[in-house]
Amino acid sequence: MSVSVLTPRPMATVSERVYQYGIVFAAVAALLFGASFFVQNLNLRTGLVFSSGVSGAILVLSWMLSRGLRQRRSFAFSALQGVIENAPRPQIVLNLNGKVLLHNKAAERQLGLTEESNLAEVLSSKVADPQAFVARLISNAEQHGAAIDLITSRGGAKITVNRVGDDVFLLEYDESFGGNNGTSAARVPMMAVGRTGAILFMNPAAREFLGERRKKLSEIFGDAPILPGAAQEIITENGARQCLVAEYEGSAGRREIYLLPTDVPTVQRDLIVFDELPVALLKVAPNGRVLMANRMARRLVDKPIDSSSLMSNLMEGLGRSIEDWLAEAAAGHGKHHSEFLRLKRQDREIFIQVTLNRVVEGDETSLIAVLNDATELKRLEAQFVQSQKMQAIGQLAGGVAHDFNNLLTAISGHCDLLLLRHDQGDLDYGDLVQINQNSNRAAALVGQLLAFSRKQNLRPEVLDLCDTLADLTHLLNRLVGEKITLSLSHDPVLPTIRADKRQLEQVLMNLVVNARDAMPDGGEIRVQTESFVLEQPMTRDRVVVPPGRFVSVKVADEGMGISPDKLQKVFEPFYTTKRTGEGTGLGLSTAYGIVKQTGGYIFVDSVVGNGTCFTLLFPVNEVYEQAEKLVKTTKAETAANKVGDGVILLVEDEAPVRAFASRALKLRGYTVIEADSGEAALTILSEENPHVDLFVTDVIMPGQDGPTWVRKAREERPDVGVVFVSGYAEDSFSDNQARIKGSVFLPKPFSLRELTEVVNQQLQ
Repeated sequence: MSVSVLTPRPMATVSERVYQYGIVFAAVAALLFGASFFVQNLNLRTGLVFSSGVSGAILVLSWMLSRGLRQRRSFAFSALQGVIENAPRPQIVLNLNGKVLLHNKAAERQLGLTEESNLAEVLSSKVADPQAFVARLISNAEQHGAAIDLITSRGGAKITVNRVGDDVFLLEYDESFGGNNGTSAARVPMMAVGRTGAILFMNPAAREFLGERRKKLSEIFGDAPILPGAAQEIITENGARQCLVAEYEGSAGRREIYLLPTDVPTVQRDLIVFDELPVALLKVAPNGRVLMANRMARRLVDKPIDSSSLMSNLMEGLGRSIEDWLAEAAAGHGKHHSEFLRLKRQDREIFIQVTLNRVVEGDETSLIAVLNDATELKRLEAQFVQSQKMQAIGQLAGGVAHDFNNLLTAISGHCDLLLLRHDQGDLDYGDLVQINQNSNRAAALVGQLLAFSRKQNLRPEVLDLCDTLADLTHLLNRLVGEKITLSLSHDPVLPTIRADKRQLEQVLMNLVVNARDAMPDGGEIRVQTESFVLEQPMTRDRVVVPPGRFVSVKVADEGMGISPDKLQKVFEPFYTTKRTGEGTGLGLSTAYGIVKQTGGYIFVDSVVGNGTCFTLLFPVNEVYEQAEKLVKTTKAETAANKVGDGVILLVEDEAPVRAFASRALKLRGYTVIEADSGEAALTILSEENPHVDLFVTDVIMPGQDGPTWVRKAREERPDVGVVFVSGYAEDSFSDNQARIKGSVFLPKPFSLRELTEVVNQQLQ
């Protein structure tokens, strides 16, 4: 139904009044005519009959006039109906009492007006007193012909009332007034208030913020006056809240009040600046109760702070109780009232430096606590402590490894000598092989220990990853434990790569250990090798991998995974996702550096709850691979078959190592002169003056070390080659070695074959 015509009650219009007067005259005519039958006087009877006739005539005339007026009113309503029916805005025809006579489709669509509803019900959600609001508009329109009023619900609306006839008014509702349709105004709580403090209107944001409709300002502000531009406490359904108040004058004595909710605590008006200071501040009582906290402090603490909050509930870290520390500062004892504390936050670990300042206000003593975020400072301090700890561990590991390497050199060396005198059919041959293999395994463990204490220099060689992983499998199974299964899968045709074997083993161990730690309840770690050809450049993680042949190694686990925000930082030094004390944050950064030094690439993929996969890519160099194989084969054959004829000065302070090296070189045909120190070697050279073709010397010895005595001996014998041997890392004397031309380094433990091969190369 586009227009609803409701029959008006018989009142208030001209036609209705004429109709009422006609009824009165009809009653009078009937009364006069009836009275004429009871009157005996002829003249009086004639007068009564005449009067009743006149009244009857008036009745007929009033009926005809009323009928004409009704026809005119019906015609006017029909014309008005055609005018408002298709109007784009809601239009409503009212009588003098505000009753709805007509309404159009827009009123039904936008306001929800029906035949049963009335205008007051529709406007109840938009104004505080809709009946008084409509009555005032009609009264103004009756006096002035038109009336306009504004309401600010849903971004602004204008109501216009025009007088269109006797006691008939046309109301138009324009919701587009204000232009924003509530997109921004609805988010700011707003109220329209009358002269007496009555709330005429509240927008949806105000009703939502306060929790219910309010009729008076006293229900929101209490007895406190409104202070525009200041923060005031207001009453909401959920308790007291602090708001910034803005007030603007409107028309007809009305005011518009806006509320901006803020997290400012309940403070006095003069102290509002305290909240805006750019430093985290707390005002604390001597017993630890927080009296006040500004915005920066609340943001840093990230916990609700009210009158019942205690400082010990917000932070921790002192050896003694925080209450004792505060009481001492409030009493003025001591000079240093600055401490590093840790906040009790669940999202992340934050350290703060808290500095206390004593404040006396009359008879009351309180403390102002200045909070500074010291997380970065503590992180750097932890890194420094960790580096010092790693340095101490490295020094210890280096010393222990030196002794172990000397022992392993003697064990494996004498085992090699025994193997020369036994063939595979001998009963002792199997035992000797077991001793040799276990000594090599022990040497590998010592090499892993040394990785923590030395700057590893690259020693690239051609590696078969299948063989490398096979040699490493026993150690990896020991590392993962019994709850975790380690499975290896290899490409049947896997090209070799050029890398440092010891460093590559360290990378694989770090990845497997991380995978183990990610699965505390057990699971499977999969190590897979694969060869592939990259036809086009591959861009990933801001790295471009060029085309070519590659060998990939994937280490995947079924652990908890790494969140995306942490995934980008896993290769940073000292960054770890493990709990404090469980990791140094050096494993993945070391692995990244080793892989990049090798010319490879390392990528990580992870899904929280599903596991993590690290992918290593190493380029294949076919030309170098073939040349390296040829050189190694030639060297091996030469070392195995060649018989030497030179004179070697062997200087070694460890008797077992010296005995093994001397016998090994003599078996190859060399003449060996032995010395147990650098001083003894110089004495032999100066007193006996023998012919020497090569110096083989330990680096670290009591008295003069290897480089020192070699430099003195080279003053008279500059053309003699040098082989340095040591159980320490090569970089511990790399600078000295660089100043001695023609020298090479042989790390302990070394085998008979390795020793004779190096000596042969130096004498050629």
